[in-house]
Amino acid sequence: MLFSLRDVTFAYRRDAAPVLAGVTREFRPGLTLLQGPSGGGKSTWLKLLAGYLSPQAGTVQTRHGRAPEAEFQRREVGFVFQQFNLLPGTTLARNLELAGTIAGVPSAALATAIDQWLGQLGLSALAGQKVEKLSGGQVQRAALARALVKQPEVLLLDEPTSGLDDASVRAIGGLVRDWVRTGKSAVVSTHDPRLPAAFGDMTRDTLLIGAP
Repeated sequence: MLFSLRDVTFAYRRDAAPVLAGVTREFRPGLTLLQGPSGGGKSTWLKLLAGYLSPQAGTVQTRHGRAPEAEFQRREVGFVFQQFNLLPGTTLARNLELAGTIAGVPSAALATAIDQWLGQLGLSALAGQKVEKLSGGQVQRAALARALVKQPEVLLLDEPTSGLDDASVRAIGGLVRDWVRTGKSAVVSTHDPRLPAAFGDMTRDTLLIGAP
């Protein structure tokens, strides 16, 4: 078991319709897809799994049998938000370095990981660039690299291919596929029909979120 939801209810306001209402669900290790239209609640699911949101009722537990807390977020989760949240005023390499240091990655291993993921994501030549100078697609790949340098147990990716061209979608799909083959896990939200095909046969479960 990777995550377990028991009777989870969540709404953003007391007078609003719940995004989740009494949901019970287990996520197994491997690759899980959350599919559905924009605004259907996929991001909410991911933030509940990571512990960035707390349910009004019910419980969310990690593989350790407890709620996701700060230490779990720091060391075991690589989260890529739709807003990307790179640290402004610093270089791309420094963004990755800070993420790995906060996660407790040893300095030598971190330097190797930074080189590895920048290379795999086609960003090596931009390591010294301030993040404000990067294009939208470069920022998107940079956010993924920042999540990966932590060497987390699970990647939580929120619409990782939105706005990217077909070649970038295939590259990210292949990267996540290879990541899962190492024994790691990923939960990926998407409304991009190209991404499931890029994952091939690696998808273990698919949840339809907010579908009519």
